[in-house]
Amino acid sequence: MTVHYFLTPETPEQRTQMQVELRGRTVSVVTSAGVFSPKALDKGTAVLLESAPDPAGSEFLDLGCGWGPITLALGLSGANLSTESTDDDAPRVTAVDVNERSLALTRDNAAANGVRAETYLPEDVPAERRFDVIWSNPPIRVGKEALHQILLQWLPRLSPDGVAWLVVQKNLGADSLQKWLVTALAEATGQSWDVKRSATSKGFRVLAVSRKSR
Repeated sequence: MTVHYFLTPETPEQRTQMQVELRGRTVSVVTSAGVFSPKALDKGTAVLLESAPDPAGSEFLDLGCGWGPITLALGLSGANLSTESTDDDAPRVTAVDVNERSLALTRDNAAANGVRAETYLPEDVPAERRFDVIWSNPPIRVGKEALHQILLQWLPRLSPDGVAWLVVQKNLGADSLQKWLVTALAEATGQSWDVKRSATSKGFRVLAVSRKSR
């Protein structure tokens, strides 16, 4: 039976440990079957992490966190942290997934690597929270309608100067998604948006999404 990573699996969790390189840092993580790309860093996520600039600000969102590579990269890259920094000085990464196994893995991987992260099911994220940076390898295979709902739920929660970086496989509709976002975000928010193709690599597009007023 196929276990979909966008559902919490009912099979027993069996964790394995591996090392991955995230934006030039080698980190040790735990993963498990039943989550997205459990055996290696996904190719699309790798392209995103290679292409996105260092995140600026204090509130970051990892939308569809899996076992946590984007959460770790945001937390480790975004900080300008020094040895004198306290936990409260570090940027906060909000990690969101519908798969509770993914949330548990991300929470444990963040704690093990010194990243300040909070993990949530989508409906549990504090309503007032806004994000300076969103990084996401969105779940294209949930279907177009569900994907559109996800993006329209979260992209408007960018802060006024915030930027979202999305990685989408070219042959799974990256170019059509880019065009759709410009129109759909404007209709949903009453504001004008920029949706730019920031990078193309290994069959993936990286899109940068922001309000035109920034």
